[in-house]
Amino acid sequence: MIREPAPSSRQFGCLQSLIDFVGRPPIVSQALLIDQDMIDRFALVTRDSQWIHVDRERAAAESPYGDTIAHGFLVLSLLTHWQASCIAFPGASMLLNYGFDKVRFTAPVRSGSRVFAKFSLAQAIETGPGEARCTWKVAIEAEGAPRPSVHADWLIMARYGGA
Repeated sequence: MIREPAPSSRQFGCLQSLIDFVGRPPIVSQALLIDQDMIDRFALVTRDSQWIHVDRERAAAESPYGDTIAHGFLVLSLLTHWQASCIAFPGASMLLNYGFDKVRFTAPVRSGSRVFAKFSLAQAIETGPGEARCTWKVAIEAEGAPRPSVHADWLIMARYGGA
C-alpha cells in the first residue's frame, strides 16, 4: 500500500546542475486532494461527463471501483502543479513542455484521493548552448493505493541564460 512520502525539493540553477542530477533518487511532490468538485469541473471544461467520473450513485452501484474516478487526463494535467511544488529552476530563462514519450494510466484515482508525484531525471541532453532536453520519469501515486496510477516519460526543454 502506497503511503505519501515526505515531500522533497530541489533547485536546478544551471544546466550543469540538471546534468549532474541524472539517475539520482526521485524528487517527491506535495500531495493534492482530487475531490469530486475538481473532477466535475474538469468534466465540464473537457466535455467528458462519462458517468464513471461524475455520477457517484451510478458509480457506487456499477463501477468496479465503488465510486467515481478522476479522468486520466485530469491527473496527467496536474503534473506542472506537482512539479512546481518540489522543483525550481532559478536562473532558467525558459522552460517548455516538450511532450511525452510514454504515458500509461495503470490504476484509477478514486474521488477523494490525496495524490502526489515522484520525479526522476532520467536524461538531460544538451541541445545547444545553455539548453537541454530533459526526460523525467514520473510516477503519480494515490495515497493508500496498491500501485501507481500513472507512469509517464515527460520531456521538458530548459534554457538558461540568454542563449
